[in-house]
Amino acid sequence: MAEIKDPENTIIVELKDGNVVIELLADVAPKHAERMKELARSGAYDNVCFHRVIDGFMAQTGDVAHGDMEDGFNIRMAGTGGSDLPNLPAEFSKLPHDRGTLGAARSASPDSANSQFFINFKDNHFLNGQYTVYGRVIEGMDLGDGITKGKPPAEPDRMISVKVAADA
Repeated sequence: MAEIKDPENTIIVELKDGNVVIELLADVAPKHAERMKELARSGAYDNVCFHRVIDGFMAQTGDVAHGDMEDGFNIRMAGTGGSDLPNLPAEFSKLPHDRGTLGAARSASPDSANSQFFINFKDNHFLNGQYTVYGRVIEGMDLGDGITKGKPPAEPDRMISVKVAADA
């Protein structure tokens, strides 16, 4: 595993083939980093599917209201919700949407991010200044690249578990 310098701001996402390790950028987007840790610690992200995965672009997940692949799972609903927590204000920065960065998914309003996020498969600089960057993959990007593609995928991959490294 990659050297974890700040376990309190590191997220471990367990996928079917291994772990993706994400460094949260709490100094750049503190509210987004705190929200991800809060949802990870509560178990809300566990078993949530990747509901929108576009080859050569990004993989989106984190719909804790509709993305849990258990009783009553409906892939068509995934991507339409968030958590019961209030939406987050945008925390735009000069950080570019480079390959491996984590972006906050939102609706048309810049201040509508909640629980959903995406991992950039490539540099997506056209998103710069429009979506909050609040993390970067430091290990396991090859596993991210292998997430089943589709909008929505017929058989979506899921985050088996999501933990804060300090708690693991």
